Amino acid sequence: MSNAESMTPKEIVAYLDNYVIGQQNAKKTIAVALRNRYRRMRLPSEIQDEIMPKNILMIGSTGVGKTEIARRLAKMMGYPFVKVEASKYTEVGFVGRDVESMIRDLVATSVNLVTQEQKELKSEEIDSHVEKMIIEKLLPPLPKGATEAKQREYESSFERMREKLRKGELDNLTIEVEMPAPKIEMADSNLPPEMSKVQESLAKVFGSLGRENRKEVTVKDAKKILRQAASERLLDEEQIKQEALRRASEGGIIFLDEIDKIAVSSQNSGRQDPSKEGVQRDLLPIVEGSSVNTKYGTIQTDHILFIAAGAFHVSKPSDLIPELQGRFPLRVELDSLTEEALYEILTKPKNSLIKQYQALLGVEGMELVFEEEALRAIARVCFQANERTEDIGARRLHTVIEKVLEEISFEADEYRGKTFTITADYVHEKLDSIVEDEDVARYIL
Repeated sequence: MSNAESMTPKEIVAYLDNYVIGQQNAKKTIAVALRNRYRRMRLPSEIQDEIMPKNILMIGSTGVGKTEIARRLAKMMGYPFVKVEASKYTEVGFVGRDVESMIRDLVATSVNLVTQEQKELKSEEIDSHVEKMIIEKLLPPLPKGATEAKQREYESSFERMREKLRKGELDNLTIEVEMPAPKIEMADSNLPPEMSKVQESLAKVFGSLGRENRKEVTVKDAKKILRQAASERLLDEEQIKQEALRRASEGGIIFLDEIDKIAVSSQNSGRQDPSKEGVQRDLLPIVEGSSVNTKYGTIQTDHILFIAAGAFHVSKPSDLIPELQGRFPLRVELDSLTEEALYEILTKPKNSLIKQYQALLGVEGMELVFEEEALRAIARVCFQANERTEDIGARRLHTVIEKVLEEISFEADEYRGKTFTITADYVHEKLDSIVEDEDVARYIL
């Protein structure tokens, strides 16, 4: 079990504080839900089966940090994680994606995660295999029945070549390699698993038709080409599938965004949309716990953690069908962003927008500096725009900063080796005329 998985709720919240400003209630709720997974895994198996995940419903406007919290957690924990939008699904029998496809997406993500881990674990073995394949192509083969002295001489030459290969001294030599068959991707998580397997078989048949494709390449390129072939040979696909299924069922997280879009508003009770309620009913067995067939095998959904989120501007959580409401026992409301919160989002996170733009323009050899008052002015404009027009939370910062830096980004090559300071006056010069005209502000900000 990795250290990340055994983090305490306080440590999880402290980690999230690096990326998400405020929203302490949401962070605490999710941190406890994740810690309970760790606690559950330490219990005897008969109790483990009884403890179901406490699914979470996050209520808050767009751009306040709902998705970012879930995304960062999944990255930190190394759990299989997928973000899906409830409004993209349709009731069984209608044309479109059925809700079981989100589970198939989760398993596919888990397979990729485990495959990548296995490649890293066996990296040395894979590299050694690739080196052996390249050296055998460069060295004349040892004749059959060679004397012991000749064998020792061959082994000595082999090791000298390996050393040169590692130093990059052989990179420009050319060798003939068998090119891997082109991979024909036919994956569609909305297809029944049986159909996916048929498609995979067809892909292998078509792929094998071009298998005899040999090509002269440099040793440097051969390392990359042969690494893929060596990975496929040395990794145990069956073991990867089993571990991926286990990890998806025990630690998988599905972030179900826009769940308010499938709620049937009580205000529209006269013209209810049956397909929305149908999606909720299809979702119910998956959230409650059921078996879903995937092309990698069958998975139980009982212990997958579902985090649903929605703005609920038009509908209310109580407009969801009662059975589905009951499956999201933890409710947390996220705060709208204040001017101060927007300022902190600009400056505090490790990946803040300011740092991103400084890095981008640093590529041009210029240094971008923001005065404190300039940052305050940007936050103020964003807050005002959110109040006057649609509240899109922190996403408004992207639009406003892009407007402030538009000209500098365009002329960045002229500032090579120089420092450009963004002052409050500069921000006002770029934004005041837009902010004053409400009609223009609606379109531009």
